[in-house]
Formats: sequence, C-alpha cells, structure tokens
Amino acid sequence: MRFWSDLRRILWNDKPALVGGIIVLIYVLMAIFGPMLVHISSVQNASDAYAGPSPQHLLGTDALGQDVLAQIIVGCRPIMIVGVVSAVITVVVGVVIGLVSGYVGGFTDSALMRVTDVFLTVPGLPLIIMIAAIVHTTNPLVLALILSVTAWPGLARAIRSQALSLRSSDFIEAARLQGLGLGNIVGRQLLPNVGPYVAIHFLLGITGAIYAQVGLFLLGIAPISGTNWGIMINLAMSQGALYTPGSALYLFSPMAAIVILQVAFVFFSRALDSVFNPRLRVQ
Repeated sequence: MRFWSDLRRILWNDKPALVGGIIVLIYVLMAIFGPMLVHISSVQNASDAYAGPSPQHLLGTDALGQDVLAQIIVGCRPIMIVGVVSAVITVVVGVVIGLVSGYVGGFTDSALMRVTDVFLTVPGLPLIIMIAAIVHTTNPLVLALILSVTAWPGLARAIRSQALSLRSSDFIEAARLQGLGLGNIVGRQLLPNVGPYVAIHFLLGITGAIYAQVGLFLLGIAPISGTNWGIMINLAMSQGALYTPGSALYLFSPMAAIVILQVAFVFFSRALDSVFNPRLRVQ
C-alpha cells in the first residue's frame, strides 16, 4: 500500500519523526503489555519512602515506599485508553456533523452549525470540570465522553468547510447521477478526501485528552482510584513531595512521561503531514 511505503520512506529521512514514532510505539506496547508484566507491590514500607534511584527501584519510591517506575508503566494504560477513546469519539462526531452539514446544506446545515456554535462559545475547561465533578466516575468510557464534549466543534467546522468545497466537484456530481444515497456519498466519496486532516486531528486529539484527564485527576475532580499519571501527580502534591528531600523523581517522573509522549506525538504527526502533503517532505 502506497501510504505505508511513503510513511516508511519519510520516517527514514526525517529522524525526529522516526524517533517520535518509535516512542509512540513504545508507549502503546507499554499500555498493552505493561500491566501484564509489571505489578505494583501492595506492601507499604514507610522506611523506604522517597528513596532515591537504586537497582531495585530505578526511579526511586513514593511516600509509601512503592516503586515509581512500576506505577509509571501500569499507569500508562488507563491514560492511553481514555486519550484514544476520547479522540475516536471526537473524530466520529466532528466528521459526521461536518460532512453531513456541508454536503446537505439548507436547514440541516443551519441547524447543525447553530448547535456547533453553541458548543464553540461555551468555555470548554469549566464545562468539563463541572460535568466531571457531577458524574464523579473513573469509568474510562465515561471520562472519554466527558473530555470529548467540547473537543468536536472545531473539527466539525473545518470538515464542513472542506465538504462545501467538494460537494460541487465532478466526482460528487457523478455519484449523484448514479443515484447513490447520502450515506454512500458521504462515506465513500467525501470521507476519503478529508482523511488526511482527520488523521492529524486524531493524533492531536489524543494529546489534548491526555492533558485534560491528567488535569482532572491533579485537581482531585476525578476520583482517586487505581494508578495513572494524573493520580501520581495528585498524590505527590498532597503527600508533600514538593517539600520533601529526595521526592523529586516521584513528582516529576509522571510529568516527564506525559511530556515525552506529547512531544513524540507532535514529531510523528510531522510524518503524517508529509505523507498527505508531499511539499512538506524532508529531502
């Protein structure tokens, strides 16, 4: 398939994008297999609190003497699940509304865009915080739904603009003359033409959802249950890691894990940009 051959060639020529792709792959594998291979000990040993790096604890320990690296690995899965599911929901809602609105036009376009405008004008972060505080759940699907509430309108607007420019194209006119229905035209004719934009937005949507959910856990709005990077930062702050000697790794390790993943997504998205837009390719 040409897409994969182009992607391999671009990654080989664009070393930052290649490094980003490798890091993203490592995080994906860590999310899938990490909890199967690494377990967080239930034994609490206050005498080992905030111990520094050692062969037994490469990133030191937390306030309860438990291994920080194990928590980083195990906490990757819930963060990635919510990020990916939220991005999927955002893309599906935004693309469907944008394509239908742009292609159908008329009253349907007007109605869908007025709804979109309402969500665009609502302050996103306060709304997410309010909903999360009311729902107060750790269910990944529910968290993903909450985070996607205000994430889709911008994508819907952008997709609508592209659909408006495509609906008078020759291939769309030909599809109409063949008697193809709305679903066929939108799904098979318009959707492939907005695919590049959707792919980039999907990656960036994952990064935004990760930041947002970590913020909810850091603020204590989402219940503290299980292990993920946001909960680790929350516990580090609440357990006085800012003021305790030797606790720096416990506080900054989850922050570093988040930043590294975000940077990797940004670098890897460069490769996708280049695949879909040959003018951007590194020679």
